[in-house]
Amino acid sequence: MRGSLRKILLAVVVVAVLGALLYRARDAIGLKDFSWASLGETLRNANWWLLLLSLAAIYFAFLLRSLRWVRFCRYMGKPGLWSVYRSTLAGFAAIFLLGRAGEPIRPILIARKEKMPISSMFGIYVLERLFDAGSTVVIAGITLLLFPHLVAAGSESARWLAVARTTGTTLLLGLIAAVAFLIYFRLHGAQAMERRLESWKTHHGWRARIAGIFGGFSEGLQAIRTAADLAIALAYSAVHWTLIVLIYVWISHSFGGRLATVDMPGAMLVLAFSMVGSTVQLPGVGGGSQVACYIALTLFLGVESGPAVAAAVVIWLITFAGSTLAGIPLLMHEGWSMGELRRMARAEAEAEASGTHIPAPPEPHR
Repeated sequence: MRGSLRKILLAVVVVAVLGALLYRARDAIGLKDFSWASLGETLRNANWWLLLLSLAAIYFAFLLRSLRWVRFCRYMGKPGLWSVYRSTLAGFAAIFLLGRAGEPIRPILIARKEKMPISSMFGIYVLERLFDAGSTVVIAGITLLLFPHLVAAGSESARWLAVARTTGTTLLLGLIAAVAFLIYFRLHGAQAMERRLESWKTHHGWRARIAGIFGGFSEGLQAIRTAADLAIALAYSAVHWTLIVLIYVWISHSFGGRLATVDMPGAMLVLAFSMVGSTVQLPGVGGGSQVACYIALTLFLGVESGPAVAAAVVIWLITFAGSTLAGIPLLMHEGWSMGELRRMARAEAEAEASGTHIPAPPEPHR
């Protein structure tokens, strides 16, 4: 009887995950030539072993993220890798379900599970975002500067290349400014800056938010105290993003044809566009990593529209939506409902407006 009950519960969880995935994805794919029917037809002819390899690899990439997070926490405590890994999967699933509003869920879950200060976990989160932004800039810079042959001839691709270079330059300047600020923190002390911004926390709006962000930087910087700390963090980041590039290669090759010619430099170009597209609005077409991925595949790599649409959608499903396959069951296992996640995200947004964070919530009722 217990075995039958477990099978029923497992089936319910699988159906719930697939339902949430389809519900969330129905309006999230912004490609004008996309249809689920054409995607299904393309997938029937795809190399499923490469797609399954890519899905397994993305879960290993989440493990690398968790290892980096645990390393960042070494001066604040000793969180368990398995616990951080589970919270990472659940946190990325929350982002998929709630959009940008779900981003605070991961540090909140880790703080609750590991009984660690929530401000420190948000500091680690800020530091992680800085490493990811830096990795994106490096990937984009290497691709645009060292592999100009990737750009197909034509005025349209030249226009988009100009947009990409402008965006990349802006990101690079932002990264340089952030690194300079971190160096200033190290040389002159974070406490002096925090004292200057203390009065800003009494305000509401952008001043309180800036004070809260600087506080996060201060907490996060406690994770990097030696050259070895920096070297190990860079190594984790390098392996993680190299694996992501390989995933882009494997997914492209799974469809055959022109996509099978996508190599590491080409995948780096597509990845760079996808990362930029996920954070900014591209001129004339809007935002979305699928749109940016489609543009890179068609205009720069010469892939036909149909296969490019399929590849862009599958890349998005595996690298972003793939976390829900384990993340949503983990959220359900922990007792978190969509309503509780929304309330938590809303409360954190209100707290950030005052330059603070919500306390780590208690265990939900199961």
